[in-house]
Amino acid sequence: MSKQIAITQRVQVVEQTGERRDALSQEWAVFAQACGFCPVILPNHLPTVKQILSQTPLDGILLTGGNDLSAYGGDAPERDEVEEVLIAWSIENRVPLLGVCRGMQMLLSVFGVPLRRVSGHIRVEHPLDNGDTVNSYHGWGATACPPPLYPRAWGPDGVLEAVGHRAYPWIHGIMWHPERYLPPRPRDVGWIKEVFTL
Repeated sequence: MSKQIAITQRVQVVEQTGERRDALSQEWAVFAQACGFCPVILPNHLPTVKQILSQTPLDGILLTGGNDLSAYGGDAPERDEVEEVLIAWSIENRVPLLGVCRGMQMLLSVFGVPLRRVSGHIRVEHPLDNGDTVNSYHGWGATACPPPLYPRAWGPDGVLEAVGHRAYPWIHGIMWHPERYLPPRPRDVGWIKEVFTL
C-alpha cells in the first residue's frame, strides 16, 4: 500500500464573486504517481485539517507553492494558520515534512529567518552550488540561514534554495518546483523518495 502524504493547496479568490477557493495544480497528481505516494489533499480550513490529522494515518506532509505569506503582503491567512499547525504536528509526531517554494518560506518564517524581495527568480532556471539546475518562481527569498536551520543549497546570487533542520532532521525545504518538470526529473523523484522513505 502506498504511503499517504498530505498536500496543502493555494487559496484563489474569484474576482467576480469574491469566492475563496482552494486549488492544487494537476502537476502534483502526476508527480505523486511518479514518486509512488497517495496524496491526501488538505483544505485551508483548520477544523477540517485537525480532524484529518486525528483520523487519517499520514506518512508525510508537503507544503506546496502559491500565495505570499500574510506577513509579506499575502492574502491567505487561513493557509498560514493551517501550515503553521502542520509544521507543529510534524515536529510533535516526527513525521517527514517538505516545504516547496512558499512552503519553504513558511518554514523560514516559523524558524525565525526573515525574507526579502529577490529579483531574477520568476520563471527562470538557474544553477545551484551543488551542481544541479532548478526552476524558479518566487519573488521572496532569504540570504541567510541561521540555526536551527542549515543550508542544503544556494543559488548563484546568494539566495537560499534548500534547507534542513538541525534538531528535526525529517524537516526539509526547497525553493524550486519539482512538480513543474514534465515528465518528472529522476533526481527530484529520487530525492522525494529519500525524504519520505518511499
